[in-house]
Amino acid sequence: MRYLVAGGAVVAVALGAWWWLSRPASLSTEERAARFATPLEAPAQGMEVFHIGHSLVGRDMPAMVEQLAHAAGFETHHHRSQLGWGAALRQHWDEGEPIPGFVEENDHPRHADPRAALADGVDALVLTEMVELRDAIRYFDSPAHLANWARLARAKDPDTRVYLYETWHRLDDPDGWLHRLDTDPEALWEGTLLAQAMAQEGVGTVHVIPAGRVMAAFVRALEDRGGVAGMTDRTDLFARGADGAVDPIHLNDAGAYLVALTHVAVLYHIDPRGLPHALRRADGSPAAAVSAEAAALMQAVVADVVSRYRVTGVQTG
Repeated sequence: MRYLVAGGAVVAVALGAWWWLSRPASLSTEERAARFATPLEAPAQGMEVFHIGHSLVGRDMPAMVEQLAHAAGFETHHHRSQLGWGAALRQHWDEGEPIPGFVEENDHPRHADPRAALADGVDALVLTEMVELRDAIRYFDSPAHLANWARLARAKDPDTRVYLYETWHRLDDPDGWLHRLDTDPEALWEGTLLAQAMAQEGVGTVHVIPAGRVMAAFVRALEDRGGVAGMTDRTDLFARGADGAVDPIHLNDAGAYLVALTHVAVLYHIDPRGLPHALRRADGSPAAAVSAEAAALMQAVVADVVSRYRVTGVQTG
């Protein structure tokens, strides 16, 4: 029995050592904070931006970003993208792995092969991961593939800006939609995905477009005041099916506008208050414009949230 106990102890020690040696490298909270201590310089002109993701990027939101950037004086802003249906960063990276919905999602003039685009050089690469994010991290090795894309973007130009677009989960998430928006940044987006990706050699700093936190702040402001003209609650950010049922994950034009404001504020370090709120979708058709009151609230919330988080790369107030 003595030998069995001793043998078990040896196995336990060996397993513990294996876990310690094989665990992913990860930046501590303090190390992450140090990476974001110095803000980026505000761009002096429009950027060439490449988006990689899925339907929470979509075609319309980047098109709105482009219109907002032009309205803010960055007339040379231009975007391209590669999308898929719920696609993980690994699926975009692994050339032998099919991207669900590739043909359908990229049947538009702004699609480009990301490797070719990055080889030519872009000013900013904006990536997002599939949701459920817990599953993406566990099964799709998200930090490694975020690191792969960041290294590839910076192989052409070390000064290329790389952003992680923080999205959201389903309105009916069992843990609570607002709770996830509040806790996922530290638990998953930054505390796991970014912390592990930025710990890898050659990755550098990846900044954050905090759309999830903007949505949480806007919804609280909207619902606390009992609504504004044309909007009552969180469901007014989301699409509806032909039967009128709320789509619990995909945005309508109002939601896309809020997320586009967040992107343009982060990319260009601008206060978005006063930007237009009557825009066009990617196909050129008029988007359903939010009211002037709703637009003013959205813009004020975006200005506040973006300026409060150093991870955006924007000078904090």
